[in-house]
Amino acid sequence: MAHHSLKNGYSRLVERINLFPQGAPPDDLLFGILKVLFSEKEATLVALLPIRPFSLKAAARVWKCPEAEARVLLEDLASRGMILDMEADGEGRVYSMPPPMAGFFEFSMMRVGTRYDQRLLSELYFQYLNVEEDFVKSLFAGGETQLGRVFVQESALPPAVDSAASLPDQLVVLDYERASEVMRTATHRGIGTCYCRHKMSHLDRACDASMDICMTFNSVADSLTRHGVARPIEVSEGLELLDRAVGEGLVQFGENVRESVAFICNCCGCCCEALLAAKRFAVLNPIATANWIPRVGQEACTGCGKCVEACPVEGMTLVGASDPHAAKRKKAKLDEAVCLGCGVCVRACSRGAIALEPRQKRVITPVNSAHRAVLMAIERGKLQNLIFDNQAFASHRAMAAILGVILRLPPAKQVMASRQMKSRYLERLLATKDFSQ
Repeated sequence: MAHHSLKNGYSRLVERINLFPQGAPPDDLLFGILKVLFSEKEATLVALLPIRPFSLKAAARVWKCPEAEARVLLEDLASRGMILDMEADGEGRVYSMPPPMAGFFEFSMMRVGTRYDQRLLSELYFQYLNVEEDFVKSLFAGGETQLGRVFVQESALPPAVDSAASLPDQLVVLDYERASEVMRTATHRGIGTCYCRHKMSHLDRACDASMDICMTFNSVADSLTRHGVARPIEVSEGLELLDRAVGEGLVQFGENVRESVAFICNCCGCCCEALLAAKRFAVLNPIATANWIPRVGQEACTGCGKCVEACPVEGMTLVGASDPHAAKRKKAKLDEAVCLGCGVCVRACSRGAIALEPRQKRVITPVNSAHRAVLMAIERGKLQNLIFDNQAFASHRAMAAILGVILRLPPAKQVMASRQMKSRYLERLLATKDFSQ
């Protein structure tokens, strides 16, 4: 194959993409996608960019060009969603190349237009993500820490959850578990075209769920809305869109972090990459679940099957009710290993036979994107790429931030990190930590 024999700009870009924990297995389909999104000159230059956020000055230095020239190229890439430009506290504008997902794959389809051949992209994405399985499996099932998590549908929660401060810890719904709280507290909010359904529409496979409902927040939304990839919205419209998604039986799937959530997708089980992955690789737990799980009241359940139809990951089935007075009676049965805890089935049940209750063990959510990236890097054998970014002009502060996250990891994760780094310096840092704290 061409990419095995020719060291061109695209092959270098593939190598750069795969330094990050959320990489993309190389094959001819990936090269076809990149050729639609980048010119070869752009691919060559982007391949030189650091993994961590970088300044205009750093880009100009690594590209060996004047800052004015670097700014023009970065602005053009940002206008297409291939680069994000953000305001960093006290540092002015910084730039970052997003991963393929959740990142520039989606951004290329979030704005309907003629900037790219979106039909061709849709065909390539479908083959790469839906027919082949290497990319989706590596993204969603490549480790214990996942890219995304499910937000429980708040209207499906037990009424007491919102009212009592004295409830046991496992009954409390924390702010970061609520999509509405993410919407209210974000510094910026953006809405774009749903990548998954837009892609499927070009292949005549899309369902009729809302299309203009893909949500981005905070610094990511700031960049995308300034460049027209998404449109800015107020809190009120955002909450209305969340309600619409719940009414359509969509699952709210967002970034697996507690602070500064970057995206929430409103997903269907027929088009959404994450939910399709949950069905294909259920045993590998490709999505971090909500802290809730439905229970079926066997007396109230009539076996109507509405919950079975509503479940986006086929976690509900109908089985015999073993009723001696009605031999053909059915009842709903939950597969807990598959269930996401989204609450869609609760709303679908017209008999009120399904209720959410806390999972026995609370799901742990990474604090922020840096914390999640380090965890994913450790589990996927890429930690050294985050710490020693040879193409970057790394500051001591960035290095300390990453090592600081490592030092706060559980001992088992620290051992994995130490083995990967083969670093006496890191081993000494880890040795100074009191594991009893």
